[in-house]
Amino acid sequence: MSPNTFKQIVLRERPVADILPDTFESKTKAFDELHVGKSQALVQVTYISLDPAMRGWLRDVRSYVPPVKIGEVMRSGGLGVVVSVGEGSKFQKGDLVQGRFGWTEYAVADDESMEKISPPPGTTSLDFLNTLGMTGMTAYFGLYDVGQLKAGETLVVSGAAGAVGALVCQLGKQAGARVIGIAGTSDKCAWLESDLGVDKALNYKSPTFREDFAKVVGYLDVYFDNVGGDILELALSRLNQNARIVLCGGISAYNDPQPKGLKGYMTLISQRAKMQGFIVFDYADQYPVAVKKIAAGLADGSIKSKFHIVEGLQNAPSALPMLFSGANVGKLVVKVSDEPSMSSKL
Repeated sequence: MSPNTFKQIVLRERPVADILPDTFESKTKAFDELHVGKSQALVQVTYISLDPAMRGWLRDVRSYVPPVKIGEVMRSGGLGVVVSVGEGSKFQKGDLVQGRFGWTEYAVADDESMEKISPPPGTTSLDFLNTLGMTGMTAYFGLYDVGQLKAGETLVVSGAAGAVGALVCQLGKQAGARVIGIAGTSDKCAWLESDLGVDKALNYKSPTFREDFAKVVGYLDVYFDNVGGDILELALSRLNQNARIVLCGGISAYNDPQPKGLKGYMTLISQRAKMQGFIVFDYADQYPVAVKKIAAGLADGSIKSKFHIVEGLQNAPSALPMLFSGANVGKLVVKVSDEPSMSSKL
């Protein structure tokens, strides 16, 4: 690539079901096309986050954010370093920032769309794409605000070896709950039990999964749902009175053009239970509280984080489907660059 150009990955077409190799395409852009205006900064992107919600952003439907447009840089959260600033910018060259830069090597961003980050003791900048970022905020507020988890209760977490699920499991143990995690391989189940300390991990691919679920869980108080589908139906059949179901995601149906509806919802009536969805952005003014608590856990070792790092922006399109096949363990991120390699391009 020429030193005067950089790469972006844009949406080429909307997938009907699974994300395909030609869903996205790479574009070469010239730095001359970038213009840093007032209260803006040029950022060299170092890491981008891959998250299940990105599948929803590809659908041209009403949602909590507009869909990614055809030909638009694929949306994603990321980390980067400021390499130049416009007039009146609150940032300085060399600042480490997080923002929604998208799948690109460089981005011009408004000051108000970015946040300078300073990793607390015992943490790293990459934690801001995991436990100290949207992943952590989703787990924290989903469990505590929506789930209203209490000590002594039984918490069941689907997608427990994923980034959100793994943190929910750990926060549940901290809260004094009995925690059962659900994952799709024996290795993931072993990691949940030995490293994260869940009381029991169940493999949903086991032929005895339904029987194991009933035996181990009994009846649950909080079900933190990341997958939807058959496991959600099973959880609905095992509710204690006043149980809470936290609808965080439905990854089993994200690639299904016609997802099935629920059948077992009548137990919500008989058990006086609640099932509630949520969007993490609604808690933005409370993020500092969650960051402080989670950072303390990372520092003292009571909260563990795990990353699955894919090298190279060009591999983002092939890495994203890993989220839906269960190929990753821990937070899936793409490393775009090591550090700024230029003083200024503009």
